[in-house]
Amino acid sequence: MRIAMVAPLAEAVPPKFYGGTERVVSWITEELVRQGHDVTLFASGDSETSAKLAACHPEGLRLLGYRDHTAGHLAMLHHVHRRAHEFDIIHFHIDLLQYPMFEDLYHKTLTTMHGRLDVPDFMPVYKTFTGMPLVSISDNQREPMPEDSNWLATIHHGLPKENCPYYPESKGGYLAFLGRISPEKRPDRAIEMAKRSGIPLKIAAKVDKADQDYWDDVIEPMIHHPLIEYIGEINEEQKKDFLGNALALAFPIDWPEPFGLVMIEAMSAGTPVIAFRNGSVPEVIKDGVGGFVVDTMDEAVEACIKAKDLSRAGVRQHFESQFTAEVMVNKYVAAYEQLLASRGNVVDLPTAGSFSPQYGEVNGSPRPSINVAALPA
Repeated sequence: MRIAMVAPLAEAVPPKFYGGTERVVSWITEELVRQGHDVTLFASGDSETSAKLAACHPEGLRLLGYRDHTAGHLAMLHHVHRRAHEFDIIHFHIDLLQYPMFEDLYHKTLTTMHGRLDVPDFMPVYKTFTGMPLVSISDNQREPMPEDSNWLATIHHGLPKENCPYYPESKGGYLAFLGRISPEKRPDRAIEMAKRSGIPLKIAAKVDKADQDYWDDVIEPMIHHPLIEYIGEINEEQKKDFLGNALALAFPIDWPEPFGLVMIEAMSAGTPVIAFRNGSVPEVIKDGVGGFVVDTMDEAVEACIKAKDLSRAGVRQHFESQFTAEVMVNKYVAAYEQLLASRGNVVDLPTAGSFSPQYGEVNGSPRPSINVAALPA
C-alpha cells in the first residue's frame, strides 16, 4: 500500500526529547516500511526515518519556541491534500484540523486519537464531522465521544521488541516512577507506596512549568526521606537500565489515561507494573501476569511485596503477545484494508496543483525527501 503518515510538528519523529505521539508514529512508520509498504512521512525536517520524508518544517516547533502550532499544521495539511491522489491511505496523528479539510477524502483517511477525548472545547468538531474514520488507543478513551463517531478499531500501542531489552532479574530492587511530575500522575502515591512497603523509590521525571507549584508545594517536601531518590528527567538509553533494573514500575495515576506508554516499556523489560485502575490500565495490564491492577493504597502496598515473586519472563511474554510494534502494525494494516474494502467505486482524481521537479518530483515520482515547506502556495 501507498501510505501517508501525517505526524505532529511539535517534535521530530522520533522525538529527541519528550514526545510520546511522535515516538509511536516512528514505530508505526518503521514497521510499515519493514513490512514492505510504500510510506511517506509528513513531519519536521529533523526527523529520521527509512520512509520517504516530506519535511514540513526544518525542525520540531517546540524546540524552536513556537507556542501555537496551528499555522504549521495548516500548511502541512494543505500539501498533504494536494498530494492525496498519490496515496491509498492517509493516516493522521494530529488532533482536529484535518477533519474539515479532508471531508471529501474520508474514504481513504483515518485518524488515530492519541489524547484524552473528554475536553468540552473539542466537542463541536467531534459532533459536526462524524464521518472521519477513527482509531482509539484504548476502549476507555472512546467513552466521552458522540455515539455516532466513526470508529474503525481500537489499536493499543506497541513498541519494537528490542527497544527496551529484557532484564530477567531486578538488580536494583526499587520501585520506579517514570514520566512527569503532575497531580494526575500522582507521584505522591508512589512515595507513599515506597514508605509503607519499605521498598526504595527512584523518581525519574521532569517538572513542567505548569506543574512547578505542585512540585514546590506537594512533592518536593515529600522526597527528603532515605527511601526516596529523585533523579530528574532521563533519556532513552538511561530509561532501559532504569526500568530493567526496577522491581516494579509504580503507575499510580488518578486520571483517564488514554494509554500510558511507560507501562508497555516496563513490561518489555520484564518489569511488572503496579497501576491504579484508571483509564486504559485494565486493558493494558493483565492482573497477576503483567503486574497488578489496584484500587486502594493498601492493595498497592501489598502489590509491592507480591511483585518480588511475579515471573519476569511471564511479564515479557505478555508484552510480546500484545504490545510489540509488529502486533500494532498488523492491526493497522487490517484497519487500512477494511477502509479500502468499503470504498466501493470511489475514484480519486488528481488534486489541483502539481509539483515542480526543482522541488523534488521527477517524472511524477517523489524523491525520498521533499521539502514541502518550500513549495509555492
